[in-house]
Amino acid sequence: MANVKSNSTSQRRVNMWDTSQSPQKKGKNLVIVESPAKARTIERYLGRDFTVMASVGHVRDLPKNELGVEIEDNFTPKYKTIKGKKKIIDALKSAAKEADKIYLATDPDREGEAIAWHIATALKTKADNTYRVQFNEITKQGVNEGIKEPGRINMNRVNAQQSRRILDRLVGYKVSPLLWKPLKYGLSAGRVQSVALRLICEREEEIEKFVPKEYWTLDGYFEKSAGVPESKGEAVKARLEKKNGKKIEIPDEKKVREILSDLENKEAKVADVAKKELRQSPAAPFITSTLQQDANRKLGFTAKKTMMLAQQLYEGISLGSEGPVGLITYMRTDSTRVSSESVKQAKAFITKHFGEKFLGKGRSAKSQKKKAGTQDAHEAIRPTNVDKSPDNIKNFLTNDQYKLYKLIWDRFVASQMAPALFDQSTITITVGDYEFITKGKILKFPGFMKLYVESKENGENNEDSIIYDVEKDEKLEVKNYEEKQHFTSPPPRYSEARLVKTLEQKGIGRPSTYASIISTIIERNYVLLEEKKFRPTELGRIVNKLLISNFTNLFNAEFTAEMEKELDQVESGSKEWVELLNEFYKDFRKELNKAEEKFDADLTIDEKCPKCGKKLIIKYGKNGSFIACSGYPDCRFSCNFERDENGKIKLTDDKNGKSTGLQCEKCGSELVIKQSRYGEILACSGYPDCKNIKSFLRLKDGTLKVIEPGEKLEEKCPKCESELVVKSGKNGIFAACSSYPDCNYTANIKVDEDGNLKPQILKIDTVKCEKCDAEMVLKRSRRGSFFACPNYPDCKNTKAAVTNEDGLVTVKQKKAKSNTE
Repeated sequence: MANVKSNSTSQRRVNMWDTSQSPQKKGKNLVIVESPAKARTIERYLGRDFTVMASVGHVRDLPKNELGVEIEDNFTPKYKTIKGKKKIIDALKSAAKEADKIYLATDPDREGEAIAWHIATALKTKADNTYRVQFNEITKQGVNEGIKEPGRINMNRVNAQQSRRILDRLVGYKVSPLLWKPLKYGLSAGRVQSVALRLICEREEEIEKFVPKEYWTLDGYFEKSAGVPESKGEAVKARLEKKNGKKIEIPDEKKVREILSDLENKEAKVADVAKKELRQSPAAPFITSTLQQDANRKLGFTAKKTMMLAQQLYEGISLGSEGPVGLITYMRTDSTRVSSESVKQAKAFITKHFGEKFLGKGRSAKSQKKKAGTQDAHEAIRPTNVDKSPDNIKNFLTNDQYKLYKLIWDRFVASQMAPALFDQSTITITVGDYEFITKGKILKFPGFMKLYVESKENGENNEDSIIYDVEKDEKLEVKNYEEKQHFTSPPPRYSEARLVKTLEQKGIGRPSTYASIISTIIERNYVLLEEKKFRPTELGRIVNKLLISNFTNLFNAEFTAEMEKELDQVESGSKEWVELLNEFYKDFRKELNKAEEKFDADLTIDEKCPKCGKKLIIKYGKNGSFIACSGYPDCRFSCNFERDENGKIKLTDDKNGKSTGLQCEKCGSELVIKQSRYGEILACSGYPDCKNIKSFLRLKDGTLKVIEPGEKLEEKCPKCESELVVKSGKNGIFAACSSYPDCNYTANIKVDEDGNLKPQILKIDTVKCEKCDAEMVLKRSRRGSFFACPNYPDCKNTKAAVTNEDGLVTVKQKKAKSNTE
């Protein structure tokens, strides 16, 4: 049995400049998809009369270095062929000329429709022989059904996507330059992700302003009169909830003492025992947003990683001799409906492997409540064949593919299983005027929970899994009371799952855009993920404050949600796309004019300048944010700052740096942490008399490890087995082969759990220079990593590099789902 772990990576490494995609035998019909992986899978199901080729994503887009929208000419977009796509378009054109029919089989959503339209426009195909086909699943049945029911390009869908692209371009190109003067060149303000940033910033402000409130709880422990309770040999534990039938609050210790005094020498009696059977129904199959949430909570996957893996499962995985097979249905959907055939398949599997008593009634489109704004264009995300259970095909999947496929498979099959049954009891115990209540729930029949349990956010507690055996009017003995002091907690920071859920609830963006929204605000250094929770950076705070101070409506959640509804109206044909853009631009232009005249925000802090007494303000420079005097240039006071846990700003001495307790070996002064344009360094506090500086790395426990140039690493050079040593360059420290220049191996440095220096070995993609055919090399500058041609200066070709979720460093391509600017 072949193991796809060795070949699935190679499937993803597609040379976008390779135009030799088509089979040797030309067919009468041409099928065009976006992805070569998808093309390989579809090719298996169509006969010799079909040629399948890939566009490798978008072929046309708005130009990078200009607005690209003729505002005065009804917002006419000026599309251009994407750099590097001319060879692909030429190959597609050549194949299209020989084809009787052309089938555009791009993804079945708005952007897929737009890509199909762009391909047709670029190829200049004839309308009478060009068809649009959609594959909800890439299986033999799904592909053949799609080909049998060809349609035409849906221009309402195209215009809805085109409107979104133009909206994002207008905001990005008009607003972003306003951030450059007060902050730095290159910052951007996206229409949708700026609203997500606002949510995170406002949540941080809530947490910082939160004042904990004291409260107390009082638990009673009661025993049967015989002294030994029959339920698990434990006393009945119940919490004080009411007094004289009304809910009671215990604000402080004084109140607790009053209650305990009232309870003294009072008899306890069981006032009520309410028992009932609870039925818990299974969750519906995944939609895009719920898949992203559950994958984040259960697997720790980011939304971006989840969608990348889901795309691979949808487009097809090679299953040995069976060839590539699409394992799941289309993964961008907001509908929970599933086909009757898939339900039959699931029920047969459940009966065979679990028994008939585990069969549920099943879910249908009628039994599902449709949310407002649901497009319901596709089925839910489900396995294309239930008989391909995760464990049966595990050897063909990477570890992460297996985890996600299992999650999708389990959720779908569980959705067709019987409800879980619980016995629940609510016991009320009275002691004088006070009521103590305990609730218990135990599993009676697992039903769907035999296979799958829906994840919950931290803090969503379940009831006790204990049911006490007591009867109504039974007298109990008070064993003891236990009082506890508590304090209310601030609202939690957003996890990725919670943020996706909030975006969906507020109607911000669409499921297909959530991954790009989140990855964009992280990549732009507007937010950080700390302990899997989002926290805004100082840059993110400043950007957010500037945007919401100068654009009242544009970056408002309600306004953004309303725009999504209007885009839906364009898709349904009830609103013209030019009308939508005219209405938007009319109000946007007014806000933009005001912002261009005066673009500022109140960035003052509570403290005054120690030199002149004027207000201090937060500013942003080449080394990050800092505090400066508002009296500049008359007063040039500036310093660094830090925030405490409540968000309060504390000034730090910029000249002296942060204390470390480490001693300079040259002069005996203390080494302090200072900020340079390349990051943090250790510098002698005796500067300028002593100019000693050192590089360092932070260990997990917060301590600093000083790195000396020339220090040897334990590991050997992977190229020549010579020793690796620490070297220092203009971009910081790195590991290099001691045999240089005979061996030019270099790597970044990391620290393992034991504090040892290790080379950070990267998985680097093979990238060919399309200008001179040389194999490009990965290099690093202060702006980040990039691929460069080794034939420099004869060939000066470079490409931006990006690290994928699987750790592969490859060429940064235009995002396939670029719904946000």
